[in-house]
Parts: sequence; structure tokens; C-alpha cells
Amino acid sequence: MALPSEGPLKGLSAVVTGAGRGLGRAEALELARLGAAVVVNDYGQPGRDGSGAASAGPAEEVVAEIRADGGRAVAHTGDVADFQQAQELVQLAVDEFGRLDVLVNNAGILRDRMVFSMTEDEWDSVIRVHLKGHFHTTRFAAAHWRERSKAAGGEKVYGRIVNTSSEAFLAGSAGQPNYAAAKGGIVGLTTSTALALARYGVTANVICPRARTRMTEDVFAGFEQPAEGLDPLAPEHVAPLVGYLASPAAAGINGQLLVVHGGMVAIVERPRVRAKFDSKQETFTYDELDALLTAHYADRPPGETFAAAEVLGLRRG
Repeated sequence: MALPSEGPLKGLSAVVTGAGRGLGRAEALELARLGAAVVVNDYGQPGRDGSGAASAGPAEEVVAEIRADGGRAVAHTGDVADFQQAQELVQLAVDEFGRLDVLVNNAGILRDRMVFSMTEDEWDSVIRVHLKGHFHTTRFAAAHWRERSKAAGGEKVYGRIVNTSSEAFLAGSAGQPNYAAAKGGIVGLTTSTALALARYGVTANVICPRARTRMTEDVFAGFEQPAEGLDPLAPEHVAPLVGYLASPAAAGINGQLLVVHGGMVAIVERPRVRAKFDSKQETFTYDELDALLTAHYADRPPGETFAAAEVLGLRRG
């Protein structure tokens, strides 16, 4: 089916990382459907743990799909966790399409293990791909937008960043301390970036998607796909929100965290103070803290996580 000749992203260019499969693929196809020219990035390793030989196949297949529908796309098969290759990715968008307007960070791997069994390499590799990978592309995209603004005499430019966190950060995930930590770091990176780049006209937001992909095949093993109709856990439920956040219509949305899956979008508030206690003397004593905090937590279930998880009823994703 041919892409429409007009769309809200017409004339814009986008980079989508990890776009050869799953969520990234659905997001790249959606951005193209809305009119954007897309750089499809994927390192192409077959294992969800980052194992196996890198391959250009996944990225090139998505590019071919976009082009077959009349869209514009080019493949990039570099590793976003490598500083130089991330710079080359952003530069490719500029070289091919004249500038970069939208950055969607999605690339990631899993190396699950309980915290008492996790190796240093299992920790480092997940932090490297998720958190460092998000930083690298953000850093070079931000520099590109800042230079464009300076060249335009300080005028605001068009820039959108959509980062990918997870409900593992919101609600906890016992077997994923590395993944949950990386996803929490991505939220912090996003809110910092949102504040830093707002003056240039750039927004940065972060999503927590729930979707059936090779990354989550264990998580949703008990939720079978329906015999007919769209799977409630299909990545296609997530992609429209990414397309919207990349569009001019979302100019007023910045530094926000949104959970999305199966026809639902939830806006997560920043953490709020739930209770406050003041010492009756210059500093707290152990006995005073024991009396105040032990009583406060007495009626709460052991291990209960913070309010965002309570409100959304979220589980690992």
C-alpha cells in the first residue's frame, strides 16, 4: 500500500535506532507513513542478549519496505553504543536528507539475572547499549540542533527526541537490575535533555511501551495472540504515540513520561511527596525516626514500590 503524499511529518527526517525488528521497526514504518524520511538503524545481531554476528539484513529489509511503499529511507548498521558510530548515524541523516529533525532511541539488549548472580559484563553490556546508546545519539543530535539554531541567529529549530524506558523502571523487575537501572537512567537523561534543549525549540519525551517482541517473549509467554484481529500487545499499538510525539502537534509536550500499550496511553506524574516528618529537635534521633517511619510503613505490604506503580497497576514490561 502506497504511503500518503502528505502527512504531519512531511519534509522532516528521522533516525530510529534498533529499527530492524519489533518496536523500532513499527516506529520507523509509522514515521514514514506520516511523511518522514527515515534513517533505519540496527546493528543486526540475532540474539536479544546482543550475541551473534552483526548483520545489515534487518535494517535493509525495513528500508526496502518503506521504499516499496513510496517512502524515503536509508539503512545504518552501526552500533549506537559506540561514540564514533553514533556520530556517523546522525551525520548520515544530515548528509542524506539535509538535516535531522526527529530522533527515536529504541535499541537495546537483555541479559537478565538476579542481582546476587549478575556478572560485571552482564551489567556493563546492558547499561552500555541502553543508557550509553541513548546518550550518544542524543549528544550528537543536540549538537546538530544547537548549531542550526546558532546559524539562524538564535531562532528556534525543529527537534524531537523520543526515548524508550520501561515499566521495569516504574514497578521494578526482580531479575533485571541492569535493565531497570538503565531504563531509569534514560528517564533522567530525557528530563535533563528536555530542560537543556527547550530554548532551541527541541522537545524530549520518554515512553514506557508494552509490546510483544523478541525482547519480551518471556514476559508475555502466558498471553497468547488472538486468532483474529490485531494482537493487543502488537508494537503497532505503540508506534502511533511515537509518531505523534515526533510531530508539530506535540510542540507543547516536553520532559514527559508516558506508558503506552494496547490502545492505552497513561501520563505518569513526577514523584510526589507522600508524607513529611519534622524533627522536634535540631536533628533526628534513632528513636524518633523509629516511632515515625515504622508506624508509617506498618500497614504497607513488604517490598511495595512507589506511587506510579500503584496508580497504574503495572507489572514487568
